[in-house]
Amino acid sequence: MANDGQLRSLLTPVSLGPVRLRNRVFVPGHTTNFGYRNQPTARLAAYHAERARGGVGMIITEAIRVHPTSAGRSISLGSFSDAVIPAYRAVTDAVHEHGARIFAQIMHAGRQANGDATRTAAWSSSPVPWAGGAHVPHAMGRQDIAVVVEAFAAAARRMRSAGFDGLEVHAGHGHLLQQFLSPHTNQRTDDYGGSLDNRLRLTREVLTAVTAAVDLPVGLRISADEFLPGGLDPDAMVEIVARLRADFPLCYVHVSHSAYHGSFTLATQMADMSFGHAPFRHHAARFKREFPDLPVLAVCRLDSLPEAAELVAAGAADLVGLARPHIADPHLVAKASQGRQHEVRSCLACNQGCIGRLEQSLPISCVVNPEVGAEREWRTAWSELGGAPRRRVLVVGGGPAGLAAAVAARRAGHHVDLAEAGDALGGQVALAARVPGRERLGLLTRDLAAEADAGGVRIRLGWRPGLAEVLDGGYHAVIVATGARAARRPLPGGPPVLDLPQAVTRLVAPADDTPLTGAYVVLDDEGTWAAASLAEGIARRGGRVHLVSPSAGIATRITTYSRLALLKRLADLRVAAHPMRSLRVVDATTVALTGPLAHAEVTVTDVTAVVDAGSAVAVDDLYRQLDALPEGPSVHLVGDANAPRTALEAVYEGRLAGAFLGRHDTPAAELVTHAH
Repeated sequence: MANDGQLRSLLTPVSLGPVRLRNRVFVPGHTTNFGYRNQPTARLAAYHAERARGGVGMIITEAIRVHPTSAGRSISLGSFSDAVIPAYRAVTDAVHEHGARIFAQIMHAGRQANGDATRTAAWSSSPVPWAGGAHVPHAMGRQDIAVVVEAFAAAARRMRSAGFDGLEVHAGHGHLLQQFLSPHTNQRTDDYGGSLDNRLRLTREVLTAVTAAVDLPVGLRISADEFLPGGLDPDAMVEIVARLRADFPLCYVHVSHSAYHGSFTLATQMADMSFGHAPFRHHAARFKREFPDLPVLAVCRLDSLPEAAELVAAGAADLVGLARPHIADPHLVAKASQGRQHEVRSCLACNQGCIGRLEQSLPISCVVNPEVGAEREWRTAWSELGGAPRRRVLVVGGGPAGLAAAVAARRAGHHVDLAEAGDALGGQVALAARVPGRERLGLLTRDLAAEADAGGVRIRLGWRPGLAEVLDGGYHAVIVATGARAARRPLPGGPPVLDLPQAVTRLVAPADDTPLTGAYVVLDDEGTWAAASLAEGIARRGGRVHLVSPSAGIATRITTYSRLALLKRLADLRVAAHPMRSLRVVDATTVALTGPLAHAEVTVTDVTAVVDAGSAVAVDDLYRQLDALPEGPSVHLVGDANAPRTALEAVYEGRLAGAFLGRHDTPAAELVTHAH
């Protein structure tokens, strides 16, 4: 990790052309789904203002789509007419108020701009879909190309009028410009295809139009490696940047990677915790060696400022971008500069509340920061909660929901006791964090526990209070966060059945490292990480794994950005996947797998154990008892005890319950539904 001197260097000023930044940390462009009718909202302005208030040097907006054929959905951002200028001006004013600079990222998504909402065909260099089953795009003609070039110029003029400090032309991530640059997607035979000069033509025309339209500094975002056969690699991208830089006054190159393609490459774009620490830092370093006098921006899976400082200290980059860490904690720069690095909320790199919600056309959230997207509302709420009557509060359960509730209730001024039946805090998250590759989950409850302790929450381990103890304690409110009980359906006459906790402790993270033998059948009813991570862990220890799902796919509730990497790992480990199948016992060591579309059963022999990853059952006995009383403390049910779901819902519900105890004048729904 970086030392104090390296961290201080990261927080020193730097210039991008004429634009002076107060430090070398930036928030890279990332989609929020906070738009409305393709325009930024007050919600988006407040979101960026909070990061600027938190001390970051520069913010780059999410992609601002230059033409309606790139719109995709109405919640994306666009620049289709001059009418958008005031809305963007509100964003730049909000950021400038707190001392940060802001660049507008302009782009056309090309073939992955799903036209279902806008009833437009996707445009691309060639009629090649981005994934199996995706729409075949329209191969752009010369008039289409001219329209897009002018759209980039028009967007640049509007962004200048809106007060942006600079522009970033997006030529990476498999979007339209990259679709023309890459031989993997560009199959044209005219002046825009074939040779590198021809494939560069559209990008050149765009940069020519943009730099002629405005006098703002212009940076270029690229993918250093597409990770595709026959695609662009670092050698090709170095040559492309060298040619473009010779002709255009680029103020920086922003080095990312990946292509928007339905394979492993897409998973690298939002590398989750399975990828490890800064897995793509070498890409920025390559461009810094090749172009020592051109500012190089590095990005992706830089989880903390100390990690980011390492890159700058090593000369691998001039600025470092942290998107998900700034979603998790918008004040991480301010905390570090004030010697409070230990207070930073850690990003889990779980992809659950950010990109996972985007796939569902929902606004982003965050497991560790449930205030995302409602910054104005929460800031107002916290300032007003000091007037609430002080109460004695008991939180039962020390998992993520209980800890979040205890922290929020204490912050709101209440006296809080937290009871945890076990000998350690963390709940099911602590168990999940024992699975290799999922260790970062433990940061969630580690940070919450530290915050609870520092805030004065009285924590009592090894205590499972019954109804009488709760009533004798004189509590005004009880928050029940007792979690859920894992499923374990019996298989009479069949192999032994393990529930999830048993599978973790006996198969995946046992006390000894003796390799596993035999076959293991993992029943995955829900398509979540619970079954998938166990299947991977068992296979890594030598077990022959059969992953069985009643659904038409495998790991269907895991975001595509993580699932594509997961499926590659499972394939490499020779995990056998059986979608649309169920299990039938044959004998004590044999099961048969059958399904509605399968003409023959699959017989699995030498089965050592079956792991049941079916639906959990809420543990809500204490809540039922308290709820049945005609009088007594107010009772609130949160997390899996309310309904078994994920840590995202658990922390969110805990925060709401703890913060608004006794306050019925602030409906929780307002924090989201009125956040525009």
